[in-house]
Amino acid sequence: MKEAIKKDAWVYIIIQNPEADEQILGLQEQENDTLFIPAFLKKEDAEDCFLNIPRPAGIKHQIQAIFFEELTDHAAKNNYEIFFLDNGGKLLEKIKP
Repeated sequence: MKEAIKKDAWVYIIIQNPEADEQILGLQEQENDTLFIPAFLKKEDAEDCFLNIPRPAGIKHQIQAIFFEELTDHAAKNNYEIFFLDNGGKLLEKIKP
């Protein structure tokens, strides 16, 4: 993934507790304890990978679209990186806002 993502482009993320106390799902990379938000360029990729993403049990999760600029702002404020994944969960690119 060499092409830059436009600020106003839609990307797809996983939300915890939609319609209640919504939060963007963040994970921690086991190798080096990096905090990251899994993100996808296509909704179909997010749907294909959804079941393989580790999520806390007992909490409703939902795929939602967000502007890339909003996601980078949120990630920066909360010290998270953004990991863009393909439909199989393979890392395409790491972005440190």
